[in-house]
Amino acid sequence: MQPQRIKSITEFHRQRNLAPPEHPLISVINFEHIGYTCDAHPIVMDFYSISLKKNTNTKIKYGQSVYDFDEGTLFFMSPGQVFQIQRTKDATSTRSGWLLLVHPDFLWNTPLAKDIRLYEFFGYATNEALFLSAQEEEKIAEVISQIQKECRSNIDKFTQNIIIAQLNLLLSYSERFYNRQFITRKVTNHQVLERLEHLLNEYFNGEEPVKKGIPTVQFVAEALNISPNYLSGLLKVVTGSSTQQHIHNFLIEKAKEKLSTTNLSVSEIAYELGFEHPQSFSKLFKAKTRLSPLEFRQSFN
Repeated sequence: MQPQRIKSITEFHRQRNLAPPEHPLISVINFEHIGYTCDAHPIVMDFYSISLKKNTNTKIKYGQSVYDFDEGTLFFMSPGQVFQIQRTKDATSTRSGWLLLVHPDFLWNTPLAKDIRLYEFFGYATNEALFLSAQEEEKIAEVISQIQKECRSNIDKFTQNIIIAQLNLLLSYSERFYNRQFITRKVTNHQVLERLEHLLNEYFNGEEPVKKGIPTVQFVAEALNISPNYLSGLLKVVTGSSTQQHIHNFLIEKAKEKLSTTNLSVSEIAYELGFEHPQSFSKLFKAKTRLSPLEFRQSFN
């Protein structure tokens, strides 16, 4: 099915049988006021969505996977992402939480218009939502309450700046709490690292580099069933390197092995590692080691 596009926040309110929004470009909605949809038609919204959902008894389909949304999880979506809401058989009216909708036009002419794209969690998949502690949830709820109060006040020349400040605070808190989640889920994170190491080891020990070239971040993320942004964020916290840097570091270690244990030429090694041009390999190697491939090889003689 072709996704249904919702272009404005006012249109979203109308489709959910809600009163018109107090502000046309930003809205805070309590989930108990939102009616269940009758079908599971794919939806695309032209605005940002941040939601805290509890006891929803619904499933959200994102991509090709379906995930439960039961207890306090914070989820972010950027404009243009496709999702579905599917009502379960035991859906009740006990769900709670809130939904914050922000149209990109509200951010116009402010630093956040550009900076919001730097928050990678807007690209995370549903199963990578932020699981909040009670204390964290309370902090987020305070910010949302302030945004809601400001939306309900008379709009004046200060309104946008005050709400933008609250949005910045909300996003900063979210980034801090995601960082905490990466740290506290050590077992899961180490499993991801082990799977990544195994994936790269198999890739570079086989014929894939010659056939497909250097593995991309997208390829690695899909193989691990993790969104590219989440994987990069996790690796930055756990190892200090992004996914791209991790791939390059692994590649350089393989190059060092070949340079020190084989008689292959630099060009042959570059080709075996997936480089189209030996110069690109030499440039990356020197950037990582401060030595050219030949200088590194000579250091062993």
